[in-house]
Amino acid sequence: MLLKKNVGIIFLIGFVVLSCGYRFVGDGNLPFDIKSICITVFENRTSETGLENIFTNDLAYEFTCSNQVALATKEKADTFLTGVIESIQIESISHRRKLSAIERRVKVILSLSLSDRAGNLIWSLKRISANETYEVASNKLTTEQNRKIALSTLSKKTAERVFDRLTENF
Repeated sequence: MLLKKNVGIIFLIGFVVLSCGYRFVGDGNLPFDIKSICITVFENRTSETGLENIFTNDLAYEFTCSNQVALATKEKADTFLTGVIESIQIESISHRRKLSAIERRVKVILSLSLSDRAGNLIWSLKRISANETYEVASNKLTTEQNRKIALSTLSKKTAERVFDRLTENF
């Protein structure tokens, strides 16, 4: 009896969600029926070494998971996605004492553009910002590790957000 009730509740929730027109953000199509894309390594204008690789790889992963478009080399792609990491800022957001931070926030600003093989701009996203907080530990090495984890998390969230924005209205 309990099993039937649980199945009924799950069915009812599924029916309500589907009947409300609910859909996942970014499950639309890419513009202009794009078949292949080359994601070039982002330009890094910050002092944070390797940030360009983290952001480029996470965005490529989003495209790979979508199964909507094939990643291709420059020679074979019909579109090119380029990005610039414009800045990174770190600020203390909570303190133990006047000069002792408990948490910090890392903020990254980047811009992206999608162009066709002829160089015509198809889509762009200027100065998108994202931030992530991390804990400041008494050990500098641990704090640095926490900062790197925050940057990695920030990169993954930004990649999802960019992919969603790219596919939401097409």
